[in-house]
Amino acid sequence: MGPCIHTFSLNRASSKDGSLAIPLAELFPGRRPLPYADACAYFHRQPNTQWAAYILGCLLVLATEKGVEVDAEESVVLMVKSDVPEGKGVSSSASVEVATMSALCAAYGVDTTGRELALLCQKAENLVVGAPCGVMDQMASALGEEGRLLALLCQPAEVQGCVPLPCGAKVWGIDSGRAHKVSGADYGSVRIGAFMGRRIAGVLGAPPRGGYLVNLSPSSFETRIAATLPEVIAGEEFLEKYGPHGDDVTKIEGGKRYAVRAPTAHPIYEHFRIQAFKQLLLSAPAPRESTLPDATRPQPATCESTHGDAERLAVLGELMLQSHASYGACGLGSDGTDRLVDLVRLEMDSGAHPPALFGAKITGGGSGGTVCVLAAASGDGDAAVARVASRYQAWAGAQEPPKVFVGSSMGAVQFGTLRVRALRASKARTGS
Repeated sequence: MGPCIHTFSLNRASSKDGSLAIPLAELFPGRRPLPYADACAYFHRQPNTQWAAYILGCLLVLATEKGVEVDAEESVVLMVKSDVPEGKGVSSSASVEVATMSALCAAYGVDTTGRELALLCQKAENLVVGAPCGVMDQMASALGEEGRLLALLCQPAEVQGCVPLPCGAKVWGIDSGRAHKVSGADYGSVRIGAFMGRRIAGVLGAPPRGGYLVNLSPSSFETRIAATLPEVIAGEEFLEKYGPHGDDVTKIEGGKRYAVRAPTAHPIYEHFRIQAFKQLLLSAPAPRESTLPDATRPQPATCESTHGDAERLAVLGELMLQSHASYGACGLGSDGTDRLVDLVRLEMDSGAHPPALFGAKITGGGSGGTVCVLAAASGDGDAAVARVASRYQAWAGAQEPPKVFVGSSMGAVQFGTLRVRALRASKARTGS
């Protein structure tokens, strides 16, 4: 067979599905990387090879964009293991891409910033995997910090630093058990609908600044644009009236009907909610550093909860609930995630004082996956989350309780890479 690219995933259901050997010449014909469109078609020929596109797509992108030369005479071995569960809306694909890209950059001596690393990973997912994702997940996986939220302005990828959670708050994730896929039809259709809305606004003389819908304020959208947008439109009709929708990673199907008004409104209102969320976080008092009785033993920062903190958390929670409702209006909801949010509301309506839960929303691209819950950082908050999970298990008729996540970790850039060198044994030691 000659030199191959051997890819192993320790997370696949079986060793047969989790290993793949591809002749190097097939991905690098004539020692040049396969064009993206050809590579995408290559990995989609068989269902059991599609997973490898997330990994090998990184190598193809590095070769294409950064000039990495893959030795045609030597095989390449890539082994991947991830603790991030698949299909849960918690960036499983982005985390694998960022980890793979980080390792490949270290192995081939490619210097990148964290921002560039994330953009290269997005290119692999868009053009080799064929999923029309944004760059948020890759940015968080690369540049995230433990216990902090990454502030990101996607125009196209402006990192604005990290913002700490307020005193007395803890973030949980509860898995709905409903599979989530950014590459699925719902996400792609909603994305197309938003681009259609942007195109129609431009044709009617109200183009958003810089070409980004989020640069329209909600009031401007409602007074100038909303009424001019169709609720739905057939792909063929849109193309005849307005031409291309301006998105390189999605394709309009002529015979399909697309929602337009709700998908166009969603990013505009969501951006405003995020701005408000960020400002509320920035206005919160920072954790107070404890006095150090022993300089060699740092003490954890402390918080003193106030009435203002509770009000702040209540508003943050309401913004999350509004976001969840907006996802549903776009068609990116699911029965499981909606039920989890309803159960959080039931806890909120129980009248507990102080409140244990403040809000919840679907995560990622929607259509299933994980629900993020904003809770009090207390025993009451922990107990409330446990009750929600237990009630959801009963509602779903599941034998096992839903998976529950808590907290966060550092991103790949902060973690760095680990180099392992194989040392040859000496002759005296081997006895040869």
